[in-house]
Amino acid sequence: MIEQIETYHLQIVAIIASFLFLGLILFLIHRKKIKEEYSLIWLLISIIFIVFSFWRDGLEYMAKILGVSYPPAALFMILTIAIFLILIEFSIIISKQSDKSKTLAQEIGLLKQELEELKNSKEKNQESTKSE
Repeated sequence: MIEQIETYHLQIVAIIASFLFLGLILFLIHRKKIKEEYSLIWLLISIIFIVFSFWRDGLEYMAKILGVSYPPAALFMILTIAIFLILIEFSIIISKQSDKSKTLAQEIGLLKQELEELKNSKEKNQESTKSE
């Protein structure tokens, strides 16, 4: 009986924590701290937390599917996979940003060179106008 009350209490805490996590993600999206396009994986993870919070036997079911005999180990495995997905997403974003930065630096270099050429040609035109 006491174990059942503790399990129910733990489930309530898990549900509240899952919704708080979802609320935090939505708040960060609303405040433009996380872009919508980069927040999809976080939203997916928070929904998975909510599902497992309500579905008591879900973790045991997932452990059986994954072939893990200890359900908390299955949770650890799922969280590890989620972290890897987030790291892969961030690596893709960083690679894109790096390419954009390189392109912008090259364009700035070309614009500086063009500006210097225009300054030099303007100075030459002014000098030739003064000598006439």
